Amino acid sequence: MIQGTGSNVGKSMLVAGLARAFTRRGLRVAPFKPQNMSNNAAVTNDGGEIGRAQALQARAAQQPAHTDMNPILLKPETDTGAQIIVQGKRRGTMRASDYRRDKSTLLAAALESFDRLCAGVDLVLIEGAGSPAETNLRQGDIANMGFACAAGVPVILVGDIHRGGVIAQIVGTQAVLDDIDLARIRGFAVNRFKGDVALFDAGRDDIADRTGWPCLGVVPWFNEAWRLPAEDMMDIRSQPGGACKVVVPQLERMANFDDLDPLSAEPEVSVEIIPPGRPLPGDADLVLLPGSKSTIGDLAFFRSQGWDIDLLGHVRRGGHVLGLCGGYQMLGNSIDDPEGIEGRAGKFQGLGLLDVDTVMTGDKEVVQRNAIALPGREPVTGYEIHIGRTDGTDCSRPWLEVDGRPEGAASANGRIRGSYLHGLFSSDAFRSRFLNELGHRSDATYEEGVEETLEALATHLEQHMDLDFLWSLAEAPTQR
Repeated sequence: MIQGTGSNVGKSMLVAGLARAFTRRGLRVAPFKPQNMSNNAAVTNDGGEIGRAQALQARAAQQPAHTDMNPILLKPETDTGAQIIVQGKRRGTMRASDYRRDKSTLLAAALESFDRLCAGVDLVLIEGAGSPAETNLRQGDIANMGFACAAGVPVILVGDIHRGGVIAQIVGTQAVLDDIDLARIRGFAVNRFKGDVALFDAGRDDIADRTGWPCLGVVPWFNEAWRLPAEDMMDIRSQPGGACKVVVPQLERMANFDDLDPLSAEPEVSVEIIPPGRPLPGDADLVLLPGSKSTIGDLAFFRSQGWDIDLLGHVRRGGHVLGLCGGYQMLGNSIDDPEGIEGRAGKFQGLGLLDVDTVMTGDKEVVQRNAIALPGREPVTGYEIHIGRTDGTDCSRPWLEVDGRPEGAASANGRIRGSYLHGLFSSDAFRSRFLNELGHRSDATYEEGVEETLEALATHLEQHMDLDFLWSLAEAPTQR
């Protein structure tokens, strides 16, 4: 189990790289994260949801993504509550205070999924969440040491030197853990070093002397990390100055923004995430309204920033607009939520840029899709993950065929489009035509680039971590 001294120390990337490295050695490998919190979900072959980081790790391990790889997924809907996905299926919404009190009841589901994974592979690489040093969260924990102790798995603690204070990160974590948790830790690693690694030899040895733990490696900064699908929205790499400017308003509950990854990989495309308090730039080629975990709430937030006025100005100047999933719903005339699925029941005015209307329903669509883009008929693969049904006059101008049926809507001039299909920009052929319609060229081969990066990451870790030692530390999990 790879645990971190804090959030965003690189755990997800390390697990992905290790998964590919051990797979290259001929082992059957599976990733696992008992609890994840993310609105950037992936749809699995068995029709469920897991964190997108675990889907990338499964790809690294050359395994199909499965709901057992991330049995507990929390999708924040408000500042104090989240939708809870258990083994891929929506169980309900729970306030944070209730979840903290009741989360230990979910441990059984996590262990059940873990046991199934272990039965079919040689090695399971487990990713923790946040930090085990958050002692106020230890009671009932299922994300870090609580799971490690229940499953009987060894732990490697990873610190991030790039943010500074890595000696205190690791030594301080040891200082606050109790003896039962400390007994699970077998070693440490330091991630994201910039410069000559030998300059940290004294620091590495100091950590080892103070903790008694061996070091499995000091990992230099991996420059190509931006080419991998981003788990966090702010990890999306923008290349300022690209000839094609794609502007994305940063919604409060932005979800499934992996649509941006293939665009950000394009050398000639600049993807700009616009934070609250800033207007949408007037020189955008495309304004992309992304998915949302709370469409009605994010629509109100969009208006509160004055972005609705900016968007109308963009349209008047002849700009293009694309709404995906929740963004598609926002572009319509209205969103009707008669049962109050997203909060207060009622009918809410949309942005009115597409002549369509949406009705929220309790049934959630979670499915992988094969599609054909129109009119070029480029093959596209993607997924749907949404509640609600959308219909109206502009649906008579679909720009996709999904499993043989028309999908999406477009304005009469074709400059404003919406669809429920995520992932369509991963298709090089479709992305090339789409950017060509904006007057720009596409040069990237996205999926090939992801594979090349996973291979390079595995090689990077083979050079800077002791994988033989890591393999020797692996243990058979506790039998239940």
